[in-house]
Amino acid sequence: MKIKKIKINNYGNLENKEINLKNKINIIYGKNESGKSTLLNYIKNIFYGISKNKNGKNISDYEKYKPWGKEDYSGKLVYELDNGEEYEIYREFNKKNPKIFNSNLEDISKNFNIVKKDGVQFFIDQTNVDETMFTSTVLSMQEEVKLDRQEQSILVQKLANLAGTGDDNLSYKKIIDRLNKLQLEQVGSDRSQGRPINIVKDRMKSIEFVLKELQEYQKDKEMEDGKKQELIHTVNELERKIGGLKNISIMMLRKQNEEEKINIKNKYKNEKKEKINELNLEKNKLNNKIIQNKKNDLDKKIEIKKYFFILIFILLINILIFIFNKNIIKNNILNMFNLLLIPIYLIYIFIFEKINNKKIKNKINLENQKINNEINLLNKQITILEEEFEKEEQEINNEQIKVDNIFDIELQKIKNKYNEVNVNYYLDKIEKNDINNEIENLQNQLNKNKLNLQTIKIKEEDISKKLEEMVNLKEEYDNLKEILDELEKKNTSIDIAKEILNKAYINMKNNITPKFTQNLSNNISKISNGKYNKVAINEDKGLIVENQYGEYVEAESLSVGTIDQLYLSLRLSMIDDLSNEKMPIMLDEAFAYYDDERLENILRFLNENLENHQAIIFTCTHREKNILEKLNIEFNLVQL
Repeated sequence: MKIKKIKINNYGNLENKEINLKNKINIIYGKNESGKSTLLNYIKNIFYGISKNKNGKNISDYEKYKPWGKEDYSGKLVYELDNGEEYEIYREFNKKNPKIFNSNLEDISKNFNIVKKDGVQFFIDQTNVDETMFTSTVLSMQEEVKLDRQEQSILVQKLANLAGTGDDNLSYKKIIDRLNKLQLEQVGSDRSQGRPINIVKDRMKSIEFVLKELQEYQKDKEMEDGKKQELIHTVNELERKIGGLKNISIMMLRKQNEEEKINIKNKYKNEKKEKINELNLEKNKLNNKIIQNKKNDLDKKIEIKKYFFILIFILLINILIFIFNKNIIKNNILNMFNLLLIPIYLIYIFIFEKINNKKIKNKINLENQKINNEINLLNKQITILEEEFEKEEQEINNEQIKVDNIFDIELQKIKNKYNEVNVNYYLDKIEKNDINNEIENLQNQLNKNKLNLQTIKIKEEDISKKLEEMVNLKEEYDNLKEILDELEKKNTSIDIAKEILNKAYINMKNNITPKFTQNLSNNISKISNGKYNKVAINEDKGLIVENQYGEYVEAESLSVGTIDQLYLSLRLSMIDDLSNEKMPIMLDEAFAYYDDERLENILRFLNENLENHQAIIFTCTHREKNILEKLNIEFNLVQL
C-alpha cells in the first residue's frame, strides 16, 4: 500500500497544501513548527477519523487541529493498494464518516463495515490494521525518540514490551501484576481481609443470623393479618348497615316531611270542605227562612178564614138580635145598628186586611229577595270553594303519588346499594320508632370493632417495623448476593484473563518473539554495521543485546542512539507481519540521535531491505537528503 497524493484544504496550520509522494523514499523537509507533525497526524486522522475526546490530554485532536476562524476543516488523500486498485478519501473532519471513491470515482463508502462509535471502517477492512497498531508500528512520532538519557529505560521497556507482547505499551509482567493487584483490591480472596469479597461475605453472614430471629415476626404478622381482615370485614359490614339505616331514616324523614306538607294541604282542603258545609248550612237556613215566610203568608190567609167565621158568628148574633128586637124590644135604631154592624165590619176587615196583607207580603217579598241574594252569593262561594277543593284534592293526590314513587325508587336504590341490609325489617323499626336504638346498637358494635382494629394496627406497626427491617435486610442480602456474584464473575474473569494472557505470552514467547528477535537481530546487525548481532528477551533482565565482543549487555545501558536503533529495528522487523498489504513506514524526526554513520546505515537499510515499502521521512535538517544523494539513492523531496 502506498500513498500517492495528499491534498489539505484546512487542517491545523496547513492550508491549501498539495503533496505528491512516490513509491520508495520520500523526504518531507520543513523547519520546526512548519507543520510536519501536523501532516503526519493528518495522514493518520484521514484514515481513522479524528477524536473529540481528550484521552488524558489537555485538548482533543479535533480542537487542536481545527483551523482558527475558518469553517472548512477538510482534505483528501489518494492511495493505492498492492493489487493496483486506487482509492480517494475525502473527509470533512466535522463529520464522522468520510467519502471513499474507487478509481472510477464511484462512491463506495457504504461497501465497508460501519461502527456506530467510529464510523466507516474502510481502512481496517482493506489493511486489517487498526489505529493502535498503525500508531505503534507504521508511525514513529517525534516525541517517541526525543528522549534524554534519564528516559532511556522507558524506551527500553517499550522495546521489551513490543518484543514480548506485540504492543510497545503492554508489558506482560506489569499486566499480570496489575491484574493481581486489581483482583486483590477489587475482589479479594478467602485468605484476605477487608477486601470487597470479604466484606460482602461477612455482612451476608451477619444478615443471615438476624433474619433467623426476625422469622417469628412473619408468623405473628400472618395471624394478625387474619384477625385484621375479619375485623375489617365486620367493620365494613357494620358501616354499610349503619349507612343503610341512616339512608333509610333520612329517606323516611324526607317522606314524612313531604307527607306533612301534604297533610297541611289536606288540612287546608278540609277547612275548605268545612267552609263549604258551613255555607251550605247557612244556605239551608236561608232557604228555610223563605219557606217560613211562605208559611207565614199562608197562615195569614188562614187568619182571613178566621174573620169569616167571626163574620158568620156576628151574623148569627145579628139575626138573634134582630129576632129578639123584633119580638121583644122592637127598637128600630137597634135594628138599624144591627144591620150596619156587619157591613162595617166587612169593610173594615177588607180594607185593613188588604192593607196589612200588602205590607206583610211586600215585607216578605223583600226579605225573600234579600235571602235569595244571600243564597246566590253563598252558591257562588260554594262553587268557588268546591272547585278549589277539587283542584287541591287532585294536587294532593298527585303529590302523594309522586312522594310514593320517589320513596319506592329511593328504597330500591338503598336495597341495591345495601343489599345485606334487611330493608323491610328496618322500615318496621322506623315505624316503631326503634331505628335510633338500632343505629346506636350498631354504632356501639362498630366502635368496639374499630377499637379492636386499631389495637391490631398498633401491634401491626410494631411488627411491620421489624418486618421492614427484615425486608431491608433481605433486599440488602439480595444486593450483596448480586455483588458477590459479580465479584466472583470478576474474579473468574480476571483468572481467565490471566490464563489467556499467560497462554498468549507463552505462545508469543515460543513462536512469535523468536521470529521478532531474529528479525530484530538481523536488522540491528545491518543498521549497526555488525556492532550488535543478536538481540534477545530475558525474563530477569528484559531486553539484552550481544555486542561485537560476544558480551550480552542490558539494552538500558546502551546509548540513546543505539536504543533508538533498536526501537526502529523492532518496528521494522514487525512491519511485514502487520498486514497482507506492504504498509508504508512514516518516521517523524526519527534520527535525531543518530550520527552520520548510523543515519547512513539506516537509510541504506531502508533502501535495500524495505524496497517494497514506501518510506516517508519527516525531517527539519538536510542530513537525510545529503546522505541519500551521497549514496546515489533515488528519493522524492517535498518541502513544506
